[in-house]
Amino acid sequence: MSIQQIATTSFKVQLLQAVHNFGPTSPDTFKVALYTAAANIGPTTTAYTTVGEIVGAGYTAAGLDLTILVSPTSGANILSVPTAYISFDSATWPNAAFTVRGALIYNDTVVGKPSVAVLDFGSDKTVTNDTFQIIFPTPDANSAIVRIS
Repeated sequence: MSIQQIATTSFKVQLLQAVHNFGPTSPDTFKVALYTAAANIGPTTTAYTTVGEIVGAGYTAAGLDLTILVSPTSGANILSVPTAYISFDSATWPNAAFTVRGALIYNDTVVGKPSVAVLDFGSDKTVTNDTFQIIFPTPDANSAIVRIS
């Protein structure tokens, strides 16, 4: 089993099919679910799954709703390549007690809960009666969590 950080292949295809609406008018609801190191999520993950999802205090199955911090916009990256991007606000689990290795961002509005991206934290992260937080990268053409160049 493994976790591979990437925008999923199905998400890339679904962008061209207009499956996902990131806003600014009536955006879909995107969520982030947390997974153990035993999860098998990566480029071929097509939808939210409970297999390998963490269980622990402060965490509810299916994860948290994400707030879109930066609606779809564009700018030039460091190579001067025009890049479209969006970003989310941080996701926070207070009073948490669990061990997590990665996460899955997915669309909770669309039937089948299609995947968007997989996050790999690089190693197990354990929190005991504290706050666990995912802080997304700077929302710009170089760093935003979802970028198309």
